[in-house]
Amino acid sequence: MSDTLPPCPECNSSYVYEDSNLLICPECGHEWIPGEVIEDADALIVKDANGTVLQDGDFVTLIKDLKVKGSSSVAKVGTKVKINRLVDGDHNIDCKIDGIGAMMLKSEFVKKA
Repeated sequence: MSDTLPPCPECNSSYVYEDSNLLICPECGHEWIPGEVIEDADALIVKDANGTVLQDGDFVTLIKDLKVKGSSSVAKVGTKVKINRLVDGDHNIDCKIDGIGAMMLKSEFVKKA
């Protein structure tokens, strides 16, 4: 209703009103503090075996011997791996292991180095 208040970040409604230090959207019920950084709800959060949040480019260490599907190779415990990117799915770490090649790992079998 006011031209000085920003639209709702959830539903983009212009009918936002102020209540003490909060902004409130009457259409969707979303409340927020003006100027606060709103995190993307769709952001991918991947955690290692210890619960540490992982990001692209992090180095991780294998905590279990992992058999390479379709090969007789084994990725040994303690192997240090650089995360190329994090992806959504069952195997959520896309990386390259020296001597083996490109692989996808489950985050439950690594810890942040």
